[in-house]
Amino acid sequence: MNGAHASTIFLVLRRLRTPLLVLIVIFAVSVLGLTLMPGPSDPNGGPLPRMSFFHAIYFISYTATTIGFGEIPYAFSEPQRLWTVICIYLSVIGWAYTLGTVFAMLQDKNFLGALAVQRFARQVRRLREPFFLVCGYGEAGHLICEALDDLGFRAVVIEQDEMKVGDLEMQSYSADMPALCADAGKPDTLVFAGLTSRHCRGVIALTNDDNANLAVAIAARLLAPALPALCRAEHADTVANMASFGTRHIINPFEKFGEYMALALHSPAAYHLLLWLTGLPGTAVTRHREPPAGKWVLCGYGAFGKVMTQALTNAGLPVTIIDRAAPLDPTHQWVKGDGTGTDALRSAGIADAVGIVAATASDTNNLSTVVTARELNPGLFTVLRQNQVANRTLFDAFESDFTMVPSEIVAHECLAILTTPLLAPFLDAVRRADEAWADQLLGELTGRFGWEVPAVWSVTIDTAQAPSLYRTLIRRERPVGLGALLRAPVTERPPLACTPLLLLREGDAPRYLPGADAVLQAGDQILFVGTEDARRDLTLTLFNGHTLQFVLTGRDSPGGAIWEWLARRRQARA
Repeated sequence: MNGAHASTIFLVLRRLRTPLLVLIVIFAVSVLGLTLMPGPSDPNGGPLPRMSFFHAIYFISYTATTIGFGEIPYAFSEPQRLWTVICIYLSVIGWAYTLGTVFAMLQDKNFLGALAVQRFARQVRRLREPFFLVCGYGEAGHLICEALDDLGFRAVVIEQDEMKVGDLEMQSYSADMPALCADAGKPDTLVFAGLTSRHCRGVIALTNDDNANLAVAIAARLLAPALPALCRAEHADTVANMASFGTRHIINPFEKFGEYMALALHSPAAYHLLLWLTGLPGTAVTRHREPPAGKWVLCGYGAFGKVMTQALTNAGLPVTIIDRAAPLDPTHQWVKGDGTGTDALRSAGIADAVGIVAATASDTNNLSTVVTARELNPGLFTVLRQNQVANRTLFDAFESDFTMVPSEIVAHECLAILTTPLLAPFLDAVRRADEAWADQLLGELTGRFGWEVPAVWSVTIDTAQAPSLYRTLIRRERPVGLGALLRAPVTERPPLACTPLLLLREGDAPRYLPGADAVLQAGDQILFVGTEDARRDLTLTLFNGHTLQFVLTGRDSPGGAIWEWLARRRQARA
């Protein structure tokens, strides 16, 4: 940061070096000329002394900048007035040249970039609250920054596209998000953006370049090994390379959707429960119909097409592939062609198929494919790849059964990992659970909270997240049950609108859906799902000792040391 400040100063000095030298020469020549010019004659006879250097410097100082003067220390002689005229024109030329250079410098991209870097460094240096470092402000980065802002977190953004940086500055976030137009793949840029800051809570690499994301993963692993690093990767070799450097969270949107598809085929209730728990805040989840068993047609055998083919094959479903390239996988039936045309679809047997996957990298082709396929077979189950979030209106109008949006999948996974670490082990349990358990839990939770994405949060009973409850448990004042804790701090103490999903305790097996009779201990970690109001009320209870006592006992104890002392005396007398 100090280097950026110094480079800006040196850039200004280099650009203004010649104008400053011109002004200095004009000033020196003007002062010297005034001291050499003969002064006026003394009325009493004889010439007056020449102008001193002090008077000459003083006169030129205000004449060269304002072109307004008074003749000092005496009225000027004709030679002095002639030299003053020359000095005035010289100063005008010098200042015009200097100001022109300054205006040109203010429009120079390098200078403006240096100022932007210095301003960015100052914003990052002044951050005194936890923040996440987001590399890449594309569609996924935009969704993550919005979600982080809604959850009350700050973000520092590095984006190489100047247009996207300008778009970020136009967003109405509740808190400023410093943004730098630079290459996130350079380690110096990451350090400059706060990677090694004690306030940084995580690094998210979301650029469209796998090599840049790999560079971010390596830099985070070597420079800040304690920070969680979440990196997007769409190619198998990049995933393997990141894993070799110990990157803990590698998100491949195609493989992740393949897992979703496999889960939907195996356990639809678990799939919908996963969507409901990991959705973006403020959005609603609609229950899809279940993927049918039978013949499927897949259009586009790229990275996503390969993942979907594998997911359908693992489920025991036959797949016919339509692609412009020659057959690459002899284990499946192939049709060489374009899925947007009826000939290729008919050759693939679309009439007797139960589902179709439009998996190309073109939104237009994918929409054209499924629309044509639906005309040939109205009952088709459609899986549609949406590459650009900006095309959401078109995709919503079609109403496909499944829509795969890579940026949304990446955003869901990042938020789930960063903001609610306990959610990952619970979702693993959901994936392993049987359909009946998942269906019952989904019905209970959505029946209580609706299908809008709920608030999901975790609490660790320690001095940082639950100081009031932690002190009560450490002092062993009373056993605290989970049901007694989850009450609203109002007169009737109704149950909070939240449900505990997971309780982790060191040395014990995980307890899924712990009951109200579960006795809490210091150090316990609990995962909750519920409303934002319940989350705020529980946070107040965990931090405020008087609120905690009221929630547990129903008695409103006085606040403050004096009132507590008086209350204890009154109780002792009674």
